[in-house]
Formats: sequence, structure tokens, C-alpha cells
Amino acid sequence: MSLILFDAPGPRARRRAHIGSAIAVALFAALVGWVFWRLNDREQFDSELWEPFTDRGIQKAIARGFGATIRAALFAILLALLLGVILAAGRISSRRWLRWPCVAFVEFFRATPVVILILFLFIAFSGDLEPIGDDLSDALPDRVASILGTDQFGTLAPLVIALMLYNGAVLAEVFRAGISAVPKGQREAALAVGLTQRQTMRQILLPQATRIMLPAIVSQAVVALKDTSLGFIIAYPELVRVGRNIYDTRFNILPTVFIITVIYVTLNMALDGFARWLEHRQSRRYGRAAAAAAILPAGTMADGGV
Repeated sequence: MSLILFDAPGPRARRRAHIGSAIAVALFAALVGWVFWRLNDREQFDSELWEPFTDRGIQKAIARGFGATIRAALFAILLALLLGVILAAGRISSRRWLRWPCVAFVEFFRATPVVILILFLFIAFSGDLEPIGDDLSDALPDRVASILGTDQFGTLAPLVIALMLYNGAVLAEVFRAGISAVPKGQREAALAVGLTQRQTMRQILLPQATRIMLPAIVSQAVVALKDTSLGFIIAYPELVRVGRNIYDTRFNILPTVFIITVIYVTLNMALDGFARWLEHRQSRRYGRAAAAAAILPAGTMADGGV
């Protein structure tokens, strides 16, 4: 059966596509030009509004906000990945007592808005978390405590835990779908040669499913990165909170929003670029493995046969 869903475009179709693309680009350029004209008409490009960003104190504040954003996003993404793997393993388990609690957990936290989780955790536990942060600051070297943000633990922990719960629940579904997409013959073959369920999952299913899941994982990581801006509502000093402090004192809201937006877009593009590099690296590795397997004589095994 042919996998082609439509015929290749002919000369007239290609010409229409080129014309449509040119019109779309022209309309977009006109829209951008109009926006810049309106901003200039409202004196939003005056040097007085942009001059604060040359101030060393403002630059340090933005750098601290950048670090706080990266810290929260990194902790949340790593913990969400770990939680997602655990929940996915529970969801596909044959034991009902393990599967149903995981299903309930995933469905509940997927349906709960992140902002509600953040507010609940902050209101319920911030008083208990701040002393923990103080104890960690005293116990850890100053450099390590600064990297971990122990002085912000009362707001950092609720934000990270909320993002972990929501994104972990979403990633659990991503992992479950990715594992289910691996052909059943792979699992059956692994069990047939004597691998345990755990070995089959770790050595056979997850490596293959990772290539399928990678785009969705990166997409969810971008969501987690952007959702760190919700820390604004509990006074976590991330980029949006820092931007608010800047334009409250300098009265330059549009330039500040532009700078913060550029930083977020750059971060997301860097994350997407890393994912593309990782996917390309995996493709090359699997390509070499497939080529090595192809040159083995028929009836032999990579481990030396029997």
C-alpha cells in the first residue's frame, strides 16, 4: 500500500504556493512595520526609556532573575521527568493496586491549574519551608547554597513542586504513549530470551521509546520553563517579577516587557536547539548500530550466538 497521501505539486501549484508565501511575508512585514510605527508615535523608542538597561544595578537584577528562572525550571524539569517515569511505569503495570492510584494521580494533577497548585502549596507550607531553607543555608557551603537558592526556599519550593506535579503527570502520559508505540514484538522477544520485566523496560523499551517521545518531552520542558513566570504571584524573584520591579520604578513597561520576552524566546530556542542536537546524535548512534547489525552473517547473534 502506498504511503503517499497526495501528489507532488506541479508547476502551477508551486507558483501559487510561492505567491501565497510572498503575500503572507508582505502582510507580516506590514504588520510589524505598523506596530513599530505606533510604538515610535508613542515615544516608546526614546533613549530615556531604554537607558535604565545600561545601569549596572539593573543588569545585575536581570541576571539574578535569569538565574532564578533557570534554577526553578531545571529543578522542575528534572523532578518532573523522574516523576513521569515512575507514574508511567505504574500506569502500565499489571497490578491493579499500583496502576489505579497512578491513573488517579495523573488525571487529578493534569486537570488542576498550575497557578492553583502554586498558591495552595505556598499558603499551606511556606511557613514550614522557610526554616528548612535557613537550615540548609547554614549547613551548606555558601557557594552551594547560592546555587541551590536556599535563601529563596520559601517561594522556590512551592513553585518547583507545583511544576513537578503538573508536568510529571503530563510526562507520564507521554512516556506511556511512547512505550506503547514500541512494537509489541520487542517486549515479547526480550522476555523470550530471559530478560526480566525491569530489564526489558530499561534496556529495550525505554531506549526505543525515547526517540519517539523526545519532541513531546522538549515541548513540555518549554512549558515548564515558561510556567516559572507564575512564581510572580508568590513573589519568587524570577524574570517577570524582576521586570515588574523595574518598570514600577522606571515607568518603562514596553521596553521592559520586550527585554524579558527576548530572554524567554532565547531560552526556548536554546532548549529546542539542544533537543535537535540530541535527536541527531541519537539518530547517528542508532544508524551505526543498525549498520553493524546488518553486516552480521545470517543466523548469528551480536553476543556471539549459542
